[in-house]
Amino acid sequence: MGRLCFRPELALFLAVASLFYLQQVVAVRFHNVSELRARKQTSGCNIFLGNWVIDPSYPLYGASSCPFIDAEFNCARRPDKQYLRYSWKPDSCSLPRFDGKDLLNRWRGKKVMFVGDSLSLNMWESLACMIHAAVPNSKTDFLRKQSLSTAIFQEYGVTIHLYRTPYLVDIVKEKVGRVLTLDSIEAGNAWKGMDVLIFNSWHWWVHTGKSQGWDYIRDGPKLVKNMDRFQAYLRGLTTWAKWVDLNVDPTKTKVFFQGISPTHYQGKEWNEPKKSCSGQLEPLAGSSYPAGLPPAATIVNSVLKNMRTPVSLLDITLLSQLRKDAHPSVYGTDHSGNDCSHWCLPGLPDTWNQLLYAALTM
Repeated sequence: MGRLCFRPELALFLAVASLFYLQQVVAVRFHNVSELRARKQTSGCNIFLGNWVIDPSYPLYGASSCPFIDAEFNCARRPDKQYLRYSWKPDSCSLPRFDGKDLLNRWRGKKVMFVGDSLSLNMWESLACMIHAAVPNSKTDFLRKQSLSTAIFQEYGVTIHLYRTPYLVDIVKEKVGRVLTLDSIEAGNAWKGMDVLIFNSWHWWVHTGKSQGWDYIRDGPKLVKNMDRFQAYLRGLTTWAKWVDLNVDPTKTKVFFQGISPTHYQGKEWNEPKKSCSGQLEPLAGSSYPAGLPPAATIVNSVLKNMRTPVSLLDITLLSQLRKDAHPSVYGTDHSGNDCSHWCLPGLPDTWNQLLYAALTM
């Protein structure tokens, strides 16, 4: 499927969703935990609401023993190690211990794909490491290409792909340059035929200057140099939702959305205005984040609510906001500057995958 044309009813939805978003931008600062309590729970328990506790059985693997970790996520040079010892404890239930061999048996003969940006890469590498730790002697193939990377656990016939596409919608090369095309998903042909799909997008939508991935935006018939990034994200995510509704058979494919992964560049968000993630040694205590949920999380919720296809939200935002200590910062071995966007491995993405495992098994 290629370009998706906006019909009148879709335009009406966008207008309503936009109004909803504007209302929620204000409300989100005052509703953090209450919004989470209202969301769909797993077996009667909201696994996304809780707090971080020290667990001496963590981490689940070592950086030196996993062949999948990129240098930018490898924090072995960090002098502190306590960030490795935290586990997520929901308020009203217990999470099942991640069991890589059990997951391989559940997925035997199946194909799983992560679709998204470098936060999808973070989660994909984490899952591959967690499974590898459970079956260290199992024959494994590992292929890395520009857009598609693959880990294959041969004994079980399990294939776990990563398809790199930071916006989900297409970047099209035109005479004017790179065009972010908000109603086109040609790349979606590569996502078909999967048994599990885990989508993610947000991180790159707000980049500007040299780190911006496009030169123009095509919004329906309009070609613009720039537009409100939240509106662009809403339109792009709506196109993705339409693609899922048209192309995914929910009786054959389980669909997840990874949720919004936060950054920790601005210490004012957690009442330390002169700080960033650099030098942070422990999570925030409790179950709330002073700055509240980011507006992008509200957009994700509004889009998912209007889909015909069931999509499970891995609501990682709040629990990740609390982990100001879990970023590579200056310790990633292949990254310059202070990285408060991505996450150390082993580390927080292991919890994301534990929550994925819980969503599949509880």
